[in-house]
Amino acid sequence: MTHQVHTMTKPSSTVQHQTIATPLGDVGLAASHAGLVGVWFVGQAHAPQTQGWQEVSRSEAKRHPVLDLAHAQLTQYLAGERQRFELPLALPFGTPFQQRVWHALQTIAYGQTTHYGDIAQRVGSPNAVRAVGAAIGRNPLSMVIACHRVLGANGALTGYAGGIARKKSLLALEAAHA
Repeated sequence: MTHQVHTMTKPSSTVQHQTIATPLGDVGLAASHAGLVGVWFVGQAHAPQTQGWQEVSRSEAKRHPVLDLAHAQLTQYLAGERQRFELPLALPFGTPFQQRVWHALQTIAYGQTTHYGDIAQRVGSPNAVRAVGAAIGRNPLSMVIACHRVLGANGALTGYAGGIARKKSLLALEAAHA
């Protein structure tokens, strides 16, 4: 299986990004005029390539409504004060299969979990559990599209690009506030 490099489909779109500190480590946020395009833990597996994106400071990000809103809502979520993100999302990359998987992830309720096989069923590819896992690993909007809610078939905490310790922390946060 080959891995595709994900690039913006509209190179003329300006993407701004910033790094914020959170209780789980530094997190990158990226947005275009169309909406949020990235949320990732700095140093995680499959982090986006930010070449060509404009890095902005916190004060500059306050002038970008999507970055400012994403920062505020992520802070609320990690403090246990928010269960649902209300952000414009823009996913101008990813294969059609990845897009279906990322859409299916958005149907998992706060505080709930499912397994990779269930996601494979939901996207109409019941035998594609490994491909589902690969698509989930490349989720560009960590926490906002809650891939941490997907477990192994036996309930094991497997496969989180941000690290298993962070996955465990996010699940514990949601269990405590569900």
